[in-house]
Amino acid sequence: MSSYRSMNKKVRKILDQISVLEEDLRKELHEQEMQALFQLKGTKVLFERKVKLAHKRMKMGLIAWFRSSRPQNILSAPFIYMIILPLVFLDIFMTVYQAVCFRLYGIPAVNRSNYITLDRHRLGYLNLLEKINCDYCGYANGLIAYVGEIAARTEQYWCPIKHARNVLSVHKRYPYFIDYGDATELHARFDSLRADLNRAIVDDENAKRIAR
Repeated sequence: MSSYRSMNKKVRKILDQISVLEEDLRKELHEQEMQALFQLKGTKVLFERKVKLAHKRMKMGLIAWFRSSRPQNILSAPFIYMIILPLVFLDIFMTVYQAVCFRLYGIPAVNRSNYITLDRHRLGYLNLLEKINCDYCGYANGLIAYVGEIAARTEQYWCPIKHARNVLSVHKRYPYFIDYGDATELHARFDSLRADLNRAIVDDENAKRIAR
């Protein structure tokens, strides 16, 4: 048991280091993008005047855009946009779910604005349809990430147990879960992981505030 705990501490330490490095990498890449292309002031994205003019010249008109589009892209558009209603319903229901249940559990709610960002419509080199397409993709993928974090917090609260098989893609909380088949002090460790969840979320949010 002691060897398991010491190994678990080592794994946790490595995972924490990886998480810090990933956050540092994201910040560094974003800073380089800002230096090269744009500036952020609050929620506003600012380009130099000459960059704006260059963007405007590069914009493709709607007629030219339709002519250059592949037929299969146009034919698939209704099937892409038909899922907007399920996405909106998912957004509403998951937001209501966490507003009610997370408050009962004492878990901090997921900040929706940290995951869903609609800013591509401000790019001057995109025509109207490209702006709509890009913001739709941004909404859909941001929503999935938002819902994924709500589900991850729920999973850590209710069933923080790993799967028997390797999973291709897991959320950041999964590596801290209890190994499959390890029933040692199970419910005590459930309570511990619930407490860890609250601390980890608060620490993450404090770190993001400091970074800003």
